Amino acid sequence: MSRVCQVTGKKVMVGNNVSHSHKKTRRKFYPNLFTKKFYFPEEDRWITLKVSAAGIRNINKKGLNAVLKEAKEKGYIKSY
Repeated sequence: MSRVCQVTGKKVMVGNNVSHSHKKTRRKFYPNLFTKKFYFPEEDRWITLKVSAAGIRNINKKGLNAVLKEAKEKGYIKSY
């Protein structure tokens, strides 16, 4: 499974390590991902999502059903 948030679509970014002498080498910036279970009351079951910290905050703010609907429209998640 790739390192992509299923709610926000955040994924690995690339950039440079910059040393004191300004020699640059490539590096990766990983999103802050968690594998977390959420209770989905509409279907009376638990679902497991790989979400970023920002995705968890969105779920707390908007609710699970609204966030999953948005993620499905944007194509970040196919089924849950």
